[in-house]
Amino acid sequence: MSLQPAPAEAADPPRLIEARPKMSPRKKARISQGIQYGILLLAIVLALIAMDWRKLGTEMFNLDVIGAMLGDLPKAFANTLTYTVAAFAVGLSLGMVLALMKMSSVGPYRWLATAYAEFFRGIPALLVVLSIGFLIPILFGVKLPNMTVKIGIALGLVSAAYVSETLRAGLQAVPRGQVEAARSLGLSQSQAMRSVVIPQAFRIVLPPLTNELILVTKDTSFVYLLGLATSEYELTKLGTNALNQANGGLTGVVVVGLVYLIITLPLGHLARRMEKKNARQR
Repeated sequence: MSLQPAPAEAADPPRLIEARPKMSPRKKARISQGIQYGILLLAIVLALIAMDWRKLGTEMFNLDVIGAMLGDLPKAFANTLTYTVAAFAVGLSLGMVLALMKMSSVGPYRWLATAYAEFFRGIPALLVVLSIGFLIPILFGVKLPNMTVKIGIALGLVSAAYVSETLRAGLQAVPRGQVEAARSLGLSQSQAMRSVVIPQAFRIVLPPLTNELILVTKDTSFVYLLGLATSEYELTKLGTNALNQANGGLTGVVVVGLVYLIITLPLGHLARRMEKKNARQR
């Protein structure tokens, strides 16, 4: 009887290692957002727990201080708006002249406009305000009539440096074909600039000009350094007076900050709306 080897058992097929399911990008994003929201919520809760609520009420929301400020607040609010309008009017007018000088074919005009912009963008606005308020009258024997003129000139000189760059960009953004079409209709170069180019450029640069107006509004806080009569008080001066009162705390600063927000928040919203409108038109 022949002995035959038993047939070898069939080898088990290799097992495939199951890959772990990958997390989708959307799920990763949701987990990341959840972690961030959790950290933010934790930080807020810890801040609320650590805050001294009793001192918060007496230092930042003192009703007696608020009541004392209410009588002078409308006048300070009006003065702040007056200083802002005066400074922005000077800045816009001078900025347009500088923008046209930068685009001029005359070399010295371009050099002067560039030097002006570099100079006033490179020094703090505070120094310009102090120079116009004290140094210029001493050097030239010129007495500026009132605070509106002083701050209008000082902040207007600074604002013009920034406005000129904004307007120059807007003027250059107007298609060249617009000027050629105006010239073909018989308009001179200056007439085409006034009637065609400048109106279109202003529509383009309205949002950044609105942002510049917000900056000018906040820069009017430097006025108090020039020494103000009671009738010339603006918001910051009113707030610092309240800050220096006994038991005044930071209430004056909080009130003034909220009033500034009443001015600047609508302007910021207007700038965003104009940006969206320009984007749709383009």
